[in-house]
Amino acid sequence: MMQCAIYAGTFDPITLGHFDVLQRASRIFDKVVIAIVRKSNKSAMFSAEERLAMASDVASGFENVEADCFDGLLVEYARERKVNILIRGLRAYSDFEYEFQMALTNRKLAPELETMFLMPKDSHSYLSSSVVREVVELGGDIEDFVPQCVEGHIRRRFPIRKTGEE
Repeated sequence: MMQCAIYAGTFDPITLGHFDVLQRASRIFDKVVIAIVRKSNKSAMFSAEERLAMASDVASGFENVEADCFDGLLVEYARERKVNILIRGLRAYSDFEYEFQMALTNRKLAPELETMFLMPKDSHSYLSSSVVREVVELGGDIEDFVPQCVEGHIRRRFPIRKTGEE
């Protein structure tokens, strides 16, 4: 039986930390779906379509990863996809309380779902989409923060200086 997992989030944008977690998940599972939340309580810099395009480019580098968008509850999306494993990334201890609460809520809503926590390399543990968005808004270089294909998407929308450029 094929094991499939969903790695869901806003991914606004996908960072190297997200990418690292995705690499780890792709080695564990036969198939991984990067599931982009269309609407969130967070205000997004990029539209769902832009985030899906970035995720699709990232997914194209893997044989067993695909990108998709969803609306509503993640547990309902997982049921529709017939997937019973959710991947969540933990960067730092500060993430744990929120992620633990979400995992327990999802378990209450859908007892058949399991949540697996994966940590990125420590060199990416400080990265967040929020940090990347702030650097982008201020015109800074994000080369060391996002996958190259994601940087290309961002550069098309925002003028970004490379390190050392005046």
